[in-house]
Amino acid sequence: MEQREDVVIVGAGVIGLASALALLESGRSVRVIDAGRVGGGSSHGNCGTITPSHAPPLAAPGVVLRALRWMLTPDAPLYVAPRFDPALWSWLLRFAVRCNDRDWRSSARAKSAILNDSRDRLADWVRDYDLACEFAHSGEDYVFRDPHEFEHFQDEVGFLRELGVRVDVVDGRTYELMEPALKPGVAGAIRFDGDAVLRPDRYVGELARVVRARGGTIVEHCAFTGVRDDGDGVRVSTAQGDIAAREMVMALGAWSPKLADAIGAPALKGAIQPGKGYSITYSTPSRVPRRPLVLRERQVCVTSWESGFRLGSTMEFSGYDDTLNPRRLAALERGASEYLHEPYGAQKQEQWFGWRPMSCDDVPIIGRVPGNERVIVATGHGMMGVSMSAATGQLVADLVVGRRPDLDPAPYGIERFS
Repeated sequence: MEQREDVVIVGAGVIGLASALALLESGRSVRVIDAGRVGGGSSHGNCGTITPSHAPPLAAPGVVLRALRWMLTPDAPLYVAPRFDPALWSWLLRFAVRCNDRDWRSSARAKSAILNDSRDRLADWVRDYDLACEFAHSGEDYVFRDPHEFEHFQDEVGFLRELGVRVDVVDGRTYELMEPALKPGVAGAIRFDGDAVLRPDRYVGELARVVRARGGTIVEHCAFTGVRDDGDGVRVSTAQGDIAAREMVMALGAWSPKLADAIGAPALKGAIQPGKGYSITYSTPSRVPRRPLVLRERQVCVTSWESGFRLGSTMEFSGYDDTLNPRRLAALERGASEYLHEPYGAQKQEQWFGWRPMSCDDVPIIGRVPGNERVIVATGHGMMGVSMSAATGQLVADLVVGRRPDLDPAPYGIERFS
């Protein structure tokens, strides 16, 4: 008799592996497949901050006008490459419609719920599974050099506190005394003591280790091509042959729109666009910030671990362009140089880009596919995949097992795009 897996998970990134771990702990067997290698996507080179503070979505009032102004500035923090791309322009229209205060607050509440759940759960995972990923309860700071931008952001502080985010507002002179890595000229800082940090590539590697140690199977270089119902479950088609399973989880990140038809979820094609992010990893400078920083006017994230120092962020909508843009990499260094005495280390260890799965409301898409109920999607996490990973994994496991989740699944369902 043909062996039937409990669950096949398509995608060995941070969301797929977190889902695998949560399913294993729920008593299910799992097989994870990936067209490439473990952690080869957007999990690898991001800045590794765990950020309940980042609940406000990218789709915010005023963003559209700012993006239009930046279209002729290729190294702007948010850049839309001018080109004929009907899918992109359709997505941008849906995004623009959300750039109002009501939808902004609604999306922020949905993001906050999953970020807060994941922040606590991830710390438990690090402790319980002994994940060697340089995790620290670091907090994170937004740093401003423009007094107007500093004052403007404070309009969000009250709402963030409503969401349970611990927020402190610090004037520039006081903050310069607290953070000697910064050059003079700080207008002020917003401090988030509840945030954390880890090294994302090591976190993903550790998730893979624990999944294997608990009996899960991970098959690399095994591309997914389709899935169909076979009466007793699903038959997952791959480059290495078919796999029979009771259920399937698709955690393909930015590749989800390309395989939307293969799982009977055409709504994903209009709901997600790849948002290209960049990072540069260096040897550690002699003077590094005490906490992770976001250099707000330049939208550069700065993180430091014992094993390295990273500048990252930016958002570029250029489709699946797979080139490293030297201008955008240089913008990271240039932005850091405005704020930091030592903006980078002596040795450049890696230059990287990754495609983030950006949903048009900046809220993840997690739930069963309508009309294909044995397939669950877990995608659309935007820049928050690592931050939301543990909560997403648990929600996926709860949906598969059929128990009532701690996290209300309603805001994340794919039905909202139908």
